[in-house]
Amino acid sequence: MQTKSLLTLVAASLCALGASAQAVRVEKNMSLELATKIAAATVAACSADKYNVTATVVDRAGTVRAVMRADNAGPHTVAASQAKAFTSASGKNTTAAMWEGVQKNPASANVAMIPGYLLLGGGLPVKVGDEVIGAVGVGGAPGGHLDEKCALAGIASVQDLLK
Repeated sequence: MQTKSLLTLVAASLCALGASAQAVRVEKNMSLELATKIAAATVAACSADKYNVTATVVDRAGTVRAVMRADNAGPHTVAASQAKAFTSASGKNTTAAMWEGVQKNPASANVAMIPGYLLLGGGLPVKVGDEVIGAVGVGGAPGGHLDEKCALAGIASVQDLLK
């Protein structure tokens, strides 16, 4: 009887150990080095087109990792770029696509009411494969499509690191 109880205890312990091991997640995330490279390349791309912007890069949880503000970029561009990056990381989509989705489905318009969200073009997720590891948001170009173009250039500049 004592052996049977001991075996039951050992089996239960092994089950608990297996369950706790599965509870630990391993995730890819945005490093400071990568965030800084993306932000710098994004601002450089916009500067080449004569746009004074701010680029903010966030990690997968929407926490700011890097911010670069071009000379002469308006003060509002900092908040706008951060909100776009947060929105993109949170929604795991481009902010332009999220805005289009709201336009097509008015019932989802309340998504714009989420604190910190900004549904304007210029926020793009940064992915390793299909996994979103963060996002970049850009504010300051004369149109969200131009902010997005700069963000695409910033991500493209580190594409070899996103593997």
